[in-house]
Amino acid sequence: MTVMNPTRLFRKKDPYQNHISRTRGEKIGGVIICIFLFALSLIMIYPFWHVLMYSISEPERALGGGLFFYPRGISFFSYSLVLRNAQIWIAYKNTILKTLFGTLISVVLSAMTAYPLSVKRLRGRNFFSMMIFFTMLFGGGTIPTYLLVKSLSLIDTFWALILPGAVSAYNMFILRNYMQSLPSELEESARIDGAMAFTILFRIILPLAAPSLAAIAMFYGVSNWNSYMDCLLYTNSTSLQTLQLYLRQVLLQTSSANAAMTVTGETSEYVSDTQVQMVIVAVSVIPILIVYPYLQRFYTKGITVGAVKG
Repeated sequence: MTVMNPTRLFRKKDPYQNHISRTRGEKIGGVIICIFLFALSLIMIYPFWHVLMYSISEPERALGGGLFFYPRGISFFSYSLVLRNAQIWIAYKNTILKTLFGTLISVVLSAMTAYPLSVKRLRGRNFFSMMIFFTMLFGGGTIPTYLLVKSLSLIDTFWALILPGAVSAYNMFILRNYMQSLPSELEESARIDGAMAFTILFRIILPLAAPSLAAIAMFYGVSNWNSYMDCLLYTNSTSLQTLQLYLRQVLLQTSSANAAMTVTGETSEYVSDTQVQMVIVAVSVIPILIVYPYLQRFYTKGITVGAVKG
């Protein structure tokens, strides 16, 4: 007599045990989607790949132009030539300081603005929100902004690179919506324990809003690193020149000799103006590409959770 194993009577059937075969149309659609995504990725990646391969190619062989899928002889002579100039290091220093201090100030100001607007008991909360939202639709323009910065005696100062665009209304609303999604009981219990507004913000709200803070910090950081219009409008001294403005200055050069003199300060060593431009583009993009992946993981969570409530 065969004895049945009692565990077989209660074993659940695996819903994924039977393989569900796809139809022919689904297979063709999957192939088309893969081809489309591959082509889209190639379109996005290749321009920077071309810049990188061009910049590390030998100067003589790079003059041939064309598409650069691989370096035509590896040479870092153009990098040594560009990095030999002291002005690019001044521009690097200014860009790094602008990114660090600008991002820190922007995140703090955005948090201090978003927190009171997320509190429902604040009178006139909707009015202030609409006034800030109005700035997303209409702006004063370049000339009124310049006159305002000039009246504040910020022209040709380091603060002119940070303060005029310190707070973004878009980023502030993302952070406000995230704070609104937090339970109101947290703030109420903290107030019962005697905590003040700044204590609640910096000890309770901001630690819980870390994903959203990281997301807007990434936005502010990339914006500060890539900005050049504020430096172009509000500064006159080369000691305050940022990396993007220095790149623009080199890109405006029309001849190889002028580009070489601009970068190296001498004409005895020759490198094409195109390769000089490629090198400066590469050195200005590589740092942000290194930092970006570490903050990318906060992007989706910080944006989607902050969009739950309006």
